[in-house]
Amino acid sequence: MENIDEALRRLALAPVPAGLEDRVLARIAAQPAARTGLGLGALTITGALVMGMIGAGVPGRPAAAMSPLAPLGLQSPFAPSTLLAGVP
Repeated sequence: MENIDEALRRLALAPVPAGLEDRVLARIAAQPAARTGLGLGALTITGALVMGMIGAGVPGRPAAAMSPLAPLGLQSPFAPSTLLAGVP
């Protein structure tokens, strides 16, 4: 396989073909632009609105306060004395 640096160096020194830029720009202009249309956008917006309304309307579980976890406290199941000796 050829050294890529040498190949790039030769390519940089090569003359640019006449009319290359004009041909490239003409082909770009000739290709039709992809359009999604208004229908797909409206469908996306409608789907997002429906999911939002369903998500807002479905009741969740009521919020409950959790007791604070103190991993090294006396009453904690994670205290070193409980973990090592098995006795609080």
